[in-house]
Amino acid sequence: MPPEPFSNLIWLLLPLAAASGWYLASRGGAHRRGGEPTTLSKDYFKGLNYLLNEQPDKAIDVFIAMLEVESDTIETQLALGNLFRRRGEVDRAIRIHQNLITHSALGDEQRSLAALELGMDYMRSGLFDRAEGLFKTLLDSGTHTKKALSQLLDIYQQEQDWDKAIACAREIETRCQEDMGRITAQFYCEWAQQCELQGESAEAVRLLQRALEVDPGCARASLMEGRIAKASGDTRAAVMAFKRIEHQDPLVLVQALPHLLECYRSLGQSNEFIAYLQTLVAKKFGVQIVLMLADLIAEEHGVGAAISYLSEELNRRPSLRGLNQMLEYSNAHGAPLSMPQLAVLGDYVGRLLRQRSNYQCRHCGFLAKTHHWQCPTCKHWKSVRPVDDLDGN
Repeated sequence: MPPEPFSNLIWLLLPLAAASGWYLASRGGAHRRGGEPTTLSKDYFKGLNYLLNEQPDKAIDVFIAMLEVESDTIETQLALGNLFRRRGEVDRAIRIHQNLITHSALGDEQRSLAALELGMDYMRSGLFDRAEGLFKTLLDSGTHTKKALSQLLDIYQQEQDWDKAIACAREIETRCQEDMGRITAQFYCEWAQQCELQGESAEAVRLLQRALEVDPGCARASLMEGRIAKASGDTRAAVMAFKRIEHQDPLVLVQALPHLLECYRSLGQSNEFIAYLQTLVAKKFGVQIVLMLADLIAEEHGVGAAISYLSEELNRRPSLRGLNQMLEYSNAHGAPLSMPQLAVLGDYVGRLLRQRSNYQCRHCGFLAKTHHWQCPTCKHWKSVRPVDDLDGN
């Protein structure tokens, strides 16, 4: 019995063998003489023989030779090459597509389609220079423009050639009317990061400013600009860059806050930073900011004040991380929780227990509050079991 990979290959080659048989039958009338089998029919059975004797490469050669490059067979060969590439049989896909491109009977549109497929074969093989050449040729001919540009952009990103990636993104904007501002800004940031690692801080800042020009909402550019300004001693410029993130992407602001705290401390303005955090908490920017503010309150006014602050905030917006920090304060500093603070703790634990799922299907992961003998999702029997959680189940 043939091994598994070859067994799969047989199924892959069957469509090609069938297409070759159809092609033979459709043209057979013109070649039959006195009932004798034609040369083409002999080739067909020869290809099948190679296939059954575990010689797929020879079978491919025979079947491809039989499928003369005409409008009736081009789609079959392209589909076969595509199948080989998806299976990881890239060398075979390349052979098929190269055979198509070099055939004189191919039309311009079909040749460009085969070139596109061959370029994708080269990309899959890591032959980026060959793929780039083919995609650029397609651009010059004005065929498959969007697909070729997309593949070129992928090549430049993998090669980390950010100058070419930016130029390609601009061309996509011009020729395909697609907004590439956010992606282009990330390319500028990657390029700036390379410059920063090489000690070229001035060039890095210039590239970050270009990133902000193409995408004013690029929080990454502001974060990097703030770090570079802070490292160079320009603290006020760093503060401006870091605070800009609040209006660009609040989720990224958390990464900037430790740097911002250092900047305010170096300026002797820690109270201004605390006031800034308070405005962020009022805007409900997230529990991380609440926890940072609690730490600062503990430093300035003691652990008791920090626990009281956390208790008030948790009463308004319960969070597991906030409760954990309040308990850490209490345990580390021997500060017992008051009855109201314990009530907040008990209320939140009760909410967690009410919201949690008590059962989970061991087969598909379905979660449920009540037990099911048969899983409602995957229909497996006796697969819904109690959740092994911290409450002892």
